[in-house]
Amino acid sequence: MSHALVHPRTSPGTAVTDRPVRLILVGAGGRGSTYAAYAAGTGRAEIVAVAEPDPRRAADARARHPGAVFHEDWQRLVEDPPPADAVIIATQDSDHVQPAVHFADLGYHILLEKPMATSERDTRRIAAAVRRSGVMLAVCHVLRYTPYTSGVKEIVDSGRLGEIVSVEHLEPVGWWHQAHSYVRGNWRREDQASPMLLAKSSHDLDWISYIVGRPVAKVSSFGGLRHFRPENRPPTATDNCLDCPVEQSCPYSAKRLYLSCLGDPDRERWPLAAVTGARTREGVEQALRDGPYGRCVYACDNDVVDHQVVILEYEGGTTASFTMAAFTPFTHRKTRIFGTRGSLEGDGVRVTVTDFVTGEEETHVLGLDGPDAGSGHGGGDERLMDAFLDALVSGDPTHILSDPATSLESHLVAWAAERSRHHGTVETLTV
Repeated sequence: MSHALVHPRTSPGTAVTDRPVRLILVGAGGRGSTYAAYAAGTGRAEIVAVAEPDPRRAADARARHPGAVFHEDWQRLVEDPPPADAVIIATQDSDHVQPAVHFADLGYHILLEKPMATSERDTRRIAAAVRRSGVMLAVCHVLRYTPYTSGVKEIVDSGRLGEIVSVEHLEPVGWWHQAHSYVRGNWRREDQASPMLLAKSSHDLDWISYIVGRPVAKVSSFGGLRHFRPENRPPTATDNCLDCPVEQSCPYSAKRLYLSCLGDPDRERWPLAAVTGARTREGVEQALRDGPYGRCVYACDNDVVDHQVVILEYEGGTTASFTMAAFTPFTHRKTRIFGTRGSLEGDGVRVTVTDFVTGEEETHVLGLDGPDAGSGHGGGDERLMDAFLDALVSGDPTHILSDPATSLESHLVAWAAERSRHHGTVETLTV
């Protein structure tokens, strides 16, 4: 493809001020639809083209964006590029690299769902394509953009805690969320998606580095798939929850989880929408019987970990520990930051700061409730999209906190951790 483009594009330093930003949506699943709907709802952007192969999702997107051009395959949009400024790429993880490279080469700015790609080679390919084309790339590390993160970062950077010595960070995935997404769902297998650290916890590795403000030097990791295995299946359990005699006493009952979503708009939007478009008991049960989400969690083809610990050493000697645990309530991340003059303890909404000089504690409400995708990740989804639109409108890439270089580092940390987990090594990070 030539860079003598058949569509006007916005390059860094060029502002879009006389019209709404024109966006292409590639992948109209849960994440892509959320970003596109918010962008269009602000009045600052319009969706001009959509690529989505799933008929139900395509129909939903058509109803929300009736003026857009629709294709099943994103390659049609590459062959006949529409007039647009940027593209939202929210396909499955393993399908990120090809559209990202092609749209970058065509000159479109990119909002790319995390992880960037499922291999180090492909992630570097995307970063190189962006540099080569001179376009802006925002990776959807939404935790960087939340009001809570902004507040924590301000406290750390103010020096109130002194020099940061160590960080302790927990991601409580939630027992039912693990079963939904990482045992029965699209991210259950590394060969079809990516390791858990990329699929779920690249947010957290990125977040810790953002707060510490230094590059990672060394990584080690331990963990595995402990519980969701065939040998832990109750003797009388059946392959599908609807017929299972132990369903009522099972913590991971699909029947209990998805039927309880009915009548709750947020939970119907997620996780139920991933299972079915039906909003009746009969429709949900039919989807559980016919599809993957009704399967016994001990009889799936999953292989991603259900618990993992990562130990990090940053340049300058600051250390951090990160724990990903499936066997928790579904709630916000928990963080403790230990400095030489004070400490901070946060739960995703509130932080308590202890001053070592006065001994006093101060509690601040920094964040919004709602840790999940259905509620916008505590404001992160909206603020990410606002930042991306600001960058497009102004031509100033500094609005983007999750640029290719910083996002690449968090991905390299995840792969280093996986090498450590598999081989029992301490990995030295080379960006």
